[in-house]
Amino acid sequence: MRPIIEFCVSNLGHGTEELKKKLEQNPDYDVVEYGCLDNCEQCFFEPFALVNGEIIAAVSAEELEEAILAKIKEFEAWNNLEID
Repeated sequence: MRPIIEFCVSNLGHGTEELKKKLEQNPDYDVVEYGCLDNCEQCFFEPFALVNGEIIAAVSAEELEEAILAKIKEFEAWNNLEID
């Protein structure tokens, strides 16, 4: 199963627009943009995204990218354990 990465359009001003575009280039990810992810307080203050439904946040878009990729690796490792 491919990881689903969800972005809020209202959060794109925190620098996540470029990150979203970058992640969309990877065919192994499903990247979705919504008008609202119902996480308004966090959305106003810091870059964030949902990875497979889990909130991932950071102080910068660069750190958010690192956190997203780490969560995806964790997800993939977990899925490999379940298959074995």
